[in-house]
Amino acid sequence: MAFGNLTAREKGVLRALIEHYIATAEPVGSRVLANKCRLGVSAATIRNTLQDLEETGLVSQPHTSAGRVPTDLGYRQYVDTLLKPEVLSTEQQEAIRQELATEGGNIERILEQTSQVLGYVSKQLGVTIAPCFESGVLSRIDMLPVADNKVLVVLTIRGGLVRSLLLEVESRFTPEAAEATSRALTERLGGLSLGEIRKTIRQRTKEVFEADPKLIKMFLDYSSDMLKDIDPEGVHLGGTTNLVNQPEFRDREKLFSLMRLIETRKTLVELVSSQGIKEGITITIGREAECEEVETISLVTSNYSAGEVKGTIGVIGPTRMPYSKLVSIVDYTAKLLSAVLSGPQKPGE
Repeated sequence: MAFGNLTAREKGVLRALIEHYIATAEPVGSRVLANKCRLGVSAATIRNTLQDLEETGLVSQPHTSAGRVPTDLGYRQYVDTLLKPEVLSTEQQEAIRQELATEGGNIERILEQTSQVLGYVSKQLGVTIAPCFESGVLSRIDMLPVADNKVLVVLTIRGGLVRSLLLEVESRFTPEAAEATSRALTERLGGLSLGEIRKTIRQRTKEVFEADPKLIKMFLDYSSDMLKDIDPEGVHLGGTTNLVNQPEFRDREKLFSLMRLIETRKTLVELVSSQGIKEGITITIGREAECEEVETISLVTSNYSAGEVKGTIGVIGPTRMPYSKLVSIVDYTAKLLSAVLSGPQKPGE
């Protein structure tokens, strides 16, 4: 029997079993499904249907005397054909909006808040990864004096995303010099991607006669910091204890594997980013991730936009996660985050 040819009864039993297992973390028997899920058929009929589902690999029986649990294939069938996303409550939407409504917030701070609210609302592990600045196209450079020998350098990426750095100059400079230098650098570097600028910056800033030499030297000295892409160690996590407290991780070996994944940030970034490259929601279940540390967990991810560059957010939890709720949470948060990061921003914010 092909997965696409499941009967209405088989789909109903599979959905009921998965949703009951998600809620209880206990293997589900035919009598429980008959008594609690109102499927309109007898326990004997459900038992026969469960046997058919087991033969197709959609459910399994951990022990002879136990009920059944979904397999990765069962979850895949569920999320692809049976899932009905929940409508987020007003309280959930408001909690997310309040955390992300940071006027003029630094992008790293906003991403940190996003991971925290994802963890809080989902009761799983919230993850945010900064956008890839490498492909971001520079719109303008502003040098804003904040003291006699300090200047705030603001890079505005096309679409409104901002990266800023407070720097110290070797000697005093005038506001007019800062403005002239900003204009000169914007003329030389505007319209190029940050990756292109990083590779060719010294050639492109030679003989900038209309700029202040001290400010040009300062800009070049700190250009690697300003133009660097996201640090793999900079991934933001929220709600780690939510995972640790899940029944699945009472098994010490599974818990250690999870902790290794969380501690090895580079692996985590690669895993989440690789799942979030498609538009919209991506659900990755257990072994589908092809990563030994995550064979017992799932990811619900989405990309978000920050101007013209994209990043990834999502939640990580056991394969027994409430997919219908998490799909709605991640989708809503990704769209709201895109609106926050792609909205109008003033230099220096």
